[in-house]
This record gives sequence, structure tokens and C-alpha cells, in this order.
Amino acid sequence: MEANKTTYQTIDEYIADFPPDLQAILTKIREVIREAAPDAKEKISYQMPAFELNGNLVYYAAFKKHIGFYPTAGGIAAFHEELSGYKGAKGSVQFPLNKPIPYELIKRITEYRAAENREKGKK
Repeated sequence: MEANKTTYQTIDEYIADFPPDLQAILTKIREVIREAAPDAKEKISYQMPAFELNGNLVYYAAFKKHIGFYPTAGGIAAFHEELSGYKGAKGSVQFPLNKPIPYELIKRITEYRAAENREKGKK
């Protein structure tokens, strides 16, 4: 049953639900995304932290052994080479918690996605 499933209303609530070490990582990712796309709006979508800017921008989430980052298929394709060392799928990548989180790469992917969505917004 899903009676004990937490429903998050804000990213703050989501982050607060994790142990301090993961809270620090999630907070840093949030800051990196905000810096890369300051005009994006925060939301919870699919019970994950998400940002939107002329549509969905990026999502991220904490799991037992990794951080999931979801920059859509366009974000993954554009950084295919740099992401090749990580597990992933068409629109997602997994950053293992036993290795340094590539915050600079997250920033550049988010900047790319923001530019993509701004262009989409002009059409």
C-alpha cells in the first residue's frame, strides 16, 4: 500500500526528508541550477524537485546509491561524451554517491537546456 508515501509540496520539504549528507548534495544541486537558470521556477513534479522555464527544464532526485538528473533527451544528447562514464537513459543520468557529484557539468547542462527552452519560448 502507498499509505505511508510522502507527498512533497516544495523542494524544501523534499530536501528535508533526507539525511544531512544528502541534504547538502541536493541543496548544492539546487543552487547550481538556480545559478545556471535564474529565471526558472521551482516546482515539485513526479514527487521530485524540478525547474521549469518555457516548459520543463530539469529534474533531480536522490536515491540510495545515486542522484538522478533528468535534463530531457536533448540535454543528454548534447553532453553524450561527458556523460558516457555514467549510467543513464534517453533523458536521464545517474551520478553515483560514491564519486564526486559533477556540479560544473550539471551547471553546463542546465545552461544548455535553459537556452533551448528560451529559444522554444520565442516560437
